[in-house]
Amino acid sequence: MEITKLMNRILIIILLILFTMGVVWADKKPFITLSSTTSTDNSGLLDFLIPKFKNKTGIDVRVIAMGTGRALLLGERGDADVVLVHHKISEEQFVENGFGIDRRDVMYNDYVIVGPKNDPAKIKQLKHAVDAFKLISHHKAPFISRGDDSGTHKKELELWSLAEVDAQKYSGEWYREAGTGMGATLNIANGMDAYAITDRGTWLSFKNRDELTLLFENDPPLFNQYGVILVNPERHEHIKYQEAKLFSNWLTSNEGQQAIAEFTLENQQLFFPNAQREIATSEAK
Repeated sequence: MEITKLMNRILIIILLILFTMGVVWADKKPFITLSSTTSTDNSGLLDFLIPKFKNKTGIDVRVIAMGTGRALLLGERGDADVVLVHHKISEEQFVENGFGIDRRDVMYNDYVIVGPKNDPAKIKQLKHAVDAFKLISHHKAPFISRGDDSGTHKKELELWSLAEVDAQKYSGEWYREAGTGMGATLNIANGMDAYAITDRGTWLSFKNRDELTLLFENDPPLFNQYGVILVNPERHEHIKYQEAKLFSNWLTSNEGQQAIAEFTLENQQLFFPNAQREIATSEAK
């Protein structure tokens, strides 16, 4: 009996040692933390890209997906090593304030306006997104805003401003601020027969459409540029700068750009690489 107890104790000790060794070994695996957007995550793009980068470098990428504003805040606090977001004005301010370095264009897609199939505001035949927003306001048609300081939310506010409409004045009436990610916002719009603005990638991956349909697209103000920024290691000494730089370099390399171009959903390309265009422009100056 005593021998059995002793053997059980020895077994437990061995298991604890093996577990501890496993945890230590796992912690030693190289990884970086990427602060990015719900659009790159929900669309499946990051799930497509990260294994390719890991196979090449051995570095894993742990993703925290949220709106652009919050993603940049994580970088500002030093809770991420690299940021991939889509609101260039905010990105450039992030760099100017000393929180990020080496911002680069990576890819682009566009925004679309979706809404009920019966299109109560009659925006489908319009040619300009600003006019679509004016009509939605004029008809007091339900509109669901992300309301979360994301790149999409920032773009929406820009369009309301261009339309000379203070939509937030009507918050709680026809204008509703969800404070949620893109997928959840589309679900609310679908349930309320409301309009919303979304990036095309999330729209294509969104399945719960019912009466919701794409009503407006292909207007220059709906252009949606994505950029990658390294968090400044001078602000946060613990930042894994060299590993993050490898990721940024890979995203903007021929290999990374080709991988972005190869990512499709329902036979449609969701993101269009343009890092090389930026490099070529810089070299020409």
